[in-house]
Amino acid sequence: MTTVPIDSGLRPDTHTTTFATPESRAHVAHLYREHLSSGRAVMGAVLGGMLETASDGAWIFTEDGRRYLDFGGYGVFILGHRHPAVTAAVHCQVDAHPLASRVFLEPVAARAAEALAARTPAGLDRVHFVNSGAEATEAGLKLARAHGHTALVSMAGGYHGKTMGALSATANAKYQDPFRPLLPDSDVVPYGDPEALEALLARVGERACVIVEPVQGEGGVRIPPPGYLAEVSRLCRAYGAFLIVDEIQTGLGRLGSWWGLDGEGQEGVEAAGEVTPDVLLVGKGLSGGVVPVAAMVATAAAYGPFSRDPYLHTSTFAASPIACAAARAAVEALAREDVVARARVLGERLIEGVRAVCAPYLGGLVHEVRGRGLLIGLEFTEERAVGELVLELVGRGVLVNHSLNASRVVRLTPPAIIGDDEVRLFLTTLAQALRDVARRMG
Repeated sequence: MTTVPIDSGLRPDTHTTTFATPESRAHVAHLYREHLSSGRAVMGAVLGGMLETASDGAWIFTEDGRRYLDFGGYGVFILGHRHPAVTAAVHCQVDAHPLASRVFLEPVAARAAEALAARTPAGLDRVHFVNSGAEATEAGLKLARAHGHTALVSMAGGYHGKTMGALSATANAKYQDPFRPLLPDSDVVPYGDPEALEALLARVGERACVIVEPVQGEGGVRIPPPGYLAEVSRLCRAYGAFLIVDEIQTGLGRLGSWWGLDGEGQEGVEAAGEVTPDVLLVGKGLSGGVVPVAAMVATAAAYGPFSRDPYLHTSTFAASPIACAAARAAVEALAREDVVARARVLGERLIEGVRAVCAPYLGGLVHEVRGRGLLIGLEFTEERAVGELVLELVGRGVLVNHSLNASRVVRLTPPAIIGDDEVRLFLTTLAQALRDVARRMG
């Protein structure tokens, strides 16, 4: 592994963190029960009832001033919290023109689309901004249907959102069953198995719309065999299927490359340029960790129906100036600060460190450590260990995520702006937490 110093970090310390006026934890929990979610109120109590009121860089602060190292965030904070360049761009846009009339052409969206298209794989240069990853999935599925691709093909363990169309592609009965019937003519094939996909495409043919992730995040950081995406792309071309690659979590540097598609360009593997989706879904990191925004990016041929009729698929708040200011600033910051290369080197270091910490427990408490870039999964042999470890880490000031489609996997998605001190702190804290979980679970 290549080791480089990362003490300096990427973020200049240009501002100080301020805290909201302290509020009663009990009162906020009451408001959750009355107006938001009683289940969330219970979860909050299990985690100690803290109220998060501020954030900065790699840290989240609670109302009492305690700080928590954020290795969670579900992949959103590749640039950390409140990156100065993104925050400044948003402040400037709020002062000038935060929301558009949707009557005139709006320059901020146009410039954000240009910035994003400059970084997407060749041919993917038509940008359709939306407000969330699930909305990006919906836009992609509708675009496929506009071309007659009405047979949805998704992968076991995949996660694409929970709106009705996206949920039809999120192959998890726990989330699907309460809302059936979902989209008709939907099938699921095993992830990483091109033979199973080909067998289905041979039956469905050009009606198929295939949606796949380069690495399954919510599926438990499942990494497919080398060349898998290239083979999926080849099969879709051969059978006339429409291909959507979901990079909502994996894109924009999270895997140590601009896109998960780029990882196909390994020695002995079909070149990344051979992976040619009709649609690329982008989100999470596009927000810069400041304003929610996502996008569906398509080839000119695929985007035709939406390009010809701009009212065919619309949203009042999509491509708002404030969100597009954040998106453009985020893409530019990722490029200017070489965050992608940093995520690759930092990811190698973290994966090596996590494996070393977990080594004494392999074959017992821990089943496997796997990852790519700054998307890392710790799979346990028992589901209970996930909850125990999350609580232990929170108690020691570190936040991580569970995986919605893999109940035995703890997921790490740290920001690329952390330095040596944060890496050492995390690994030390993880070692302490694992020791205590192992002791309790016997």
